[in-house]
Amino acid sequence: MTKLKLTDVLVTVIISIGFGVIYKMWGPLYNMLKPLGIHADQLIYGMWFMAATVAFLIIRKPGVALLAEIAASSGEFLMGSEWGLEVLLFGVVQGLFAEAVFFATGYKKNSMTIISIAAVMSAIGSILMDFYKGYIGDLATWNLVLFLCARLIGAVLISGVGAFYLVKALEQTGVTNLVRPADKEDYEVLDR
Repeated sequence: MTKLKLTDVLVTVIISIGFGVIYKMWGPLYNMLKPLGIHADQLIYGMWFMAATVAFLIIRKPGVALLAEIAASSGEFLMGSEWGLEVLLFGVVQGLFAEAVFFATGYKKNSMTIISIAAVMSAIGSILMDFYKGYIGDLATWNLVLFLCARLIGAVLISGVGAFYLVKALEQTGVTNLVRPADKEDYEVLDR
């Protein structure tokens, strides 16, 4: 396992600043969907976990997912998040839960399945935080199940599948080669 270098940290923070801006802009969209009912807002909640999965797919080193979520939530906070300091705590928890998945795989697997599991774990971390805050524990059982399913589906679609294909698109442009050295697969592609 390789340690983070200064360039890894800087690239992670730059990715996270971009996501911090997106997170800040995502808040009003999230609030616009709340009045629609049936927890439509939870279907887009997965965006708040995306910094961890995208950063890990690009850097692929221990600590990147946690650092990315902390930096992104810090950026969102500094831009005047409507949720205040709470976003920092959510960022830490969501980053830790995603990091746990990558740790369990030895930081060697980055398939869409693993990335989606990391997104689901981040969602679970955010759900635990929401239970701690106390507002979702009062929902009727059917409503709670709908809430949980919508958040988990949104996490898989946005921070799992969406992040995976976003980074695949970046890889095709060659941008990721600037931060990730060529591996065996890259050399095998040249021989075809």
